[in-house]
Amino acid sequence: MNGLELQNILLTFPEGGQRRTVLDIPYLKVTSGEHVGIRGASGSGKSSLLNVVSGLVLPDRGTVRWGATVPGALPEHQRDRWRGQHIGFVFQDFQLFPELEALENVLLPATFTGWRIPEALIRRGRGLLEQMHVCPTRKVRALSRGEKQRVAIARAVLLKPGIILADEPTASLDEANAGQVTLLLSGYARTLGSTLLVVSHDDAVLANMDRVLDLNRGTIREAA
Repeated sequence: MNGLELQNILLTFPEGGQRRTVLDIPYLKVTSGEHVGIRGASGSGKSSLLNVVSGLVLPDRGTVRWGATVPGALPEHQRDRWRGQHIGFVFQDFQLFPELEALENVLLPATFTGWRIPEALIRRGRGLLEQMHVCPTRKVRALSRGEKQRVAIARAVLLKPGIILADEPTASLDEANAGQVTLLLSGYARTLGSTLLVVSHDDAVLANMDRVLDLNRGTIREAA
């Protein structure tokens, strides 16, 4: 997977009978395998940026390119398939199914590509959880917040994605768990050679990135 390139991106949302600018990015490049932190005040467009670069939201104008692929140019079903094959997501609120076991949650991305999950993926999922000191057979509802986020990271890296997108992955964790999650996330991304984009207010998270971008009212610049 080659790097990310954004050109002439404009994203607006309707508000009060007009259009409010959410993102206005003339150009942004992230090289393959680079780890980039994105910070900014609430409402600055951070989550919208992740949605645009993943193809979940199409901009009003401009091009998002991952290597030779322009997700916005793909039909919706092909865009969904591309996203499932190449992008791993980690969210602040985990987005896990509480009544399923930890391993069942981790294996969910594999169910989108076929009815049968290969035994090799099952072993990989179990191994990831064991490395993260989470019991594969425990129900998610019985896990601590730190354990839930570790399950979410295992799910994100199960298919060895070329891209990992994390939206405030430590915001709901205490300091100890936040530090552990930060090291896990960046460590697995380094091992896989994945491009990592992390939206965060956490200075400890941002310190682990190769560079940091400031997002302010939809415009982006290199942090000082």
